[in-house]
Amino acid sequence: MKIFADSASDLPKHFFEDYKVDLFPLRVEINNNEYQDIIEIEPKTVYDAMRQGAVPKTSQVSPEAFLKQFEQLAKNNEEGLYIAFSSNLSGTYNTAVMIASQVREQYPEFKLKIIDSKCASLGYGLLVKEAVKLRDDGMAFSDLIAHIDKLAQHMTHLFTVENLDYLAAGGRLSKSSAFIGGLLSIKPILHVEDGKLIPLEKIRGRKKAINRIIDIMAERGGDFSNKVVGISHADDIEFANEVKSLMQDKLHPKAFEITSIGAVIGAHVGPGTIAIFFTDKEY
Repeated sequence: MKIFADSASDLPKHFFEDYKVDLFPLRVEINNNEYQDIIEIEPKTVYDAMRQGAVPKTSQVSPEAFLKQFEQLAKNNEEGLYIAFSSNLSGTYNTAVMIASQVREQYPEFKLKIIDSKCASLGYGLLVKEAVKLRDDGMAFSDLIAHIDKLAQHMTHLFTVENLDYLAAGGRLSKSSAFIGGLLSIKPILHVEDGKLIPLEKIRGRKKAINRIIDIMAERGGDFSNKVVGISHADDIEFANEVKSLMQDKLHPKAFEITSIGAVIGAHVGPGTIAIFFTDKEY
């Protein structure tokens, strides 16, 4: 079974190579130059450019990338699973469905399942990692799909940004709200609901925002002793480790996964963002 994922999963390049996961890169444009996420650009390059005033643009996976991989899968008569970035945050999922349907016209037995994860960043990445584990453990194709589908529905995302201007630049917040919020050191807590970015609360100060996130985690996640918590950061590993220590002291999770927020998602949230991911049920 082949597993496909796109770069909005924020997994490092070596993961795709080490675990034989086929990567579909989204694209990032900075200063009129376009790059394939993960393959041609590092997140830090994007964050440094943003600090210097650049406003990156992002675009979905190219239809040609899907066509090439899906046709190969069909020709080889293999089973395939593509776990896709939330359809409410990108057109990537819909493009993949369209291309798969074209391939199916030529290859009626084409065995590809595409899951709209309704997830982003490491919340999405944790689904991919679980799918790889289940594939390598020999789980049947249909059972694996059902498990990942259920997991996706219960993946909680909580995050806060360091600078509101980046959300304003992407149209997620009004410029006046960003200006006032900046003056008052407002740190919004946001989450993902049905694959969309939704503001949850506004807190003054970064540390207070993180403490509130931990409270929300306890409310929504219950017992963390058997759960993995994902932490992704936008070029601030020190703060990510600080957040990990706070969570360890208060929630005692089974394990942590820490990664960098990738270039595509980072282009919208900006440097200093911290995001937390966990399932609200045990599986």
